[in-house]
Amino acid sequence: MKLAVIGGGGVRSMFLAKSIAQKAQALDIDELTFMDNDEVKLNIYGKMAKKVASLLCSSLKFTLTSEPVEAVRDADYIITTIRVGGDAMRVKDERIALNLGLLGQETTGAAGFSFAMRSISALAQYCELIKKYSKPNCKVFNFTNPAGVVSQTLRDMGYDFTYGICDAPSGMLTSFAKLYGVDENAVKGEVYGLNHLSYFKSITVNGKEVMRNLIENDEAYEKTDMRYFEKELLRQRGAVLNEYLYYFYYREKAVENILKAEKTRGEQICEINNAMTAQLKEIDIDSNFEKALAIYEHWYGERENNYMAAETGIKRKNKWHFDIYEKDTGGYAGVALKFMETAQQKCRDSMILCTENKGAINGLKDSDVVEITCDVSADGCVPHKFGDVDEQNLEIIRRVKIYERLASRAIREKSIQCAVEALTLHPLVNSYSLAKILVSEYLKLNKNYIGEWK
Repeated sequence: MKLAVIGGGGVRSMFLAKSIAQKAQALDIDELTFMDNDEVKLNIYGKMAKKVASLLCSSLKFTLTSEPVEAVRDADYIITTIRVGGDAMRVKDERIALNLGLLGQETTGAAGFSFAMRSISALAQYCELIKKYSKPNCKVFNFTNPAGVVSQTLRDMGYDFTYGICDAPSGMLTSFAKLYGVDENAVKGEVYGLNHLSYFKSITVNGKEVMRNLIENDEAYEKTDMRYFEKELLRQRGAVLNEYLYYFYYREKAVENILKAEKTRGEQICEINNAMTAQLKEIDIDSNFEKALAIYEHWYGERENNYMAAETGIKRKNKWHFDIYEKDTGGYAGVALKFMETAQQKCRDSMILCTENKGAINGLKDSDVVEITCDVSADGCVPHKFGDVDEQNLEIIRRVKIYERLASRAIREKSIQCAVEALTLHPLVNSYSLAKILVSEYLKLNKNYIGEWK
C-alpha cells in the first residue's frame, strides 16, 4: 500500500514519518512518498523524516520528490499539509488584522480567510491530480489550515474523498489519559462543533463518565490545555472546550496580549523556522543526523513552549525532546492511520474527524462540514447523532458555520461581495466596514496566488 504526503518538507515531517513508520508493517504500508515544491526544505526536513523512518522500519520504501504526479501516482491514501506562501505570508495575514484591532490568529481569526484563499486553489489542483493518477478509492486527509474553511470548500467543490483532520481534540484526550494515568485508548470523547470550535459533551475513562470530575479537577487546569479557561466557564457550558475557543470567550484579552507581546505567534514561528533552517542547511543530514536532531530539538522546543503564550500570557515549561523510539501518541498522522487501520480490519471504531453533518447536529445543514465524533469503517464515516445541543454553544457554531459557507462560496466564485459578507458575520470581526478593509487588503496581498476577483 502506498501513502503520500504532500507538504513533506514541513518542519513537522519527522512527526509524520515516525507515526507512519511505527504502524507501516501492521497497516501494510510498503511505500511512502514525501513531496514538497520547496526543494531546500525537502532536503532538510524530508531527509530527517526519511532517516527516522529508516530507523523504525528499514523495509519501507521511502521516496522524496518535488514532482506531484510522482507523489500521488497509485497512492491509496494521501495526507496534505501545505503552506502556500510560507511563514512570511502568515505574518502578513495576521498583521493586517491586528492593525485593525482584530484577532489575527491564522485559523480562528480573520487571517484564516487569507490563508484559505491561497490554500484552496493549490489543494484543488492536487485533488485533480489525485482523481487522475491515484487509486480509484484513494482517501485524502487534509491537515492544511484553516481546516474548517478548507474542508468545507473542498467538499463544496465535489472532492468527497477528502477529510479534514486536526490533532487538537485527540491531543486533548491524550493529555487526559496522562492526567488519569491510563492508556490513551482508554479515554474517549464525544465531540461536536467545528474545527477549532468544538465542545466535548462527554469524556469517559475505561467507559466511566468523568466530565464533571474533570471540570472540577484543579490539576487539569495545570497539566492540560484546560489551563486557558476558568472553571466557572466550563461549568456554565457543561463541556470541556477545544483550546481555540479561548479566542472566542476571551477575545479582548487575546488581542490585548498579542498587541503587548514583542512578537505575534506567526512572527515567532517565522523567526524560529528561519533560524533552524539556516543552521540545518550547514549540516550533512545523512552523515550527521544526531547533530541535526539536536539543532531541531532546540528550536522546536522553543516553538512548543511558546504555543499560545503571546495570546494567553501562559508559557509552557516542559523540556521538549523528540524520541524516535518512544511509542507514538498519534499526533498529526494518528487520526489518519486509525482511519486506515479500521478500514483494513473491516471493523468499526470511533474517531474525531471533519466531515459532513448529515443530520448529526440539529440546526445545521446536512452538507455543513463539522468536527465531530464519528463511527468509521471500511464503508466510510458516519457522524454520531447529537441532535439538540446547548443553545449558546450552537449559536457560536452556527455563526461561524455561516461564515465558512460564505467563505467557501467567495473562494469558489472569486466573489468580493461574498468575502465581505463572510467576514462581516465572523464573530471575531463582526463589522461590515472592517470586513471591507480586510478583503481589500487580502486581495492585494494574495494577488499573485489567486488571480482577479470581482
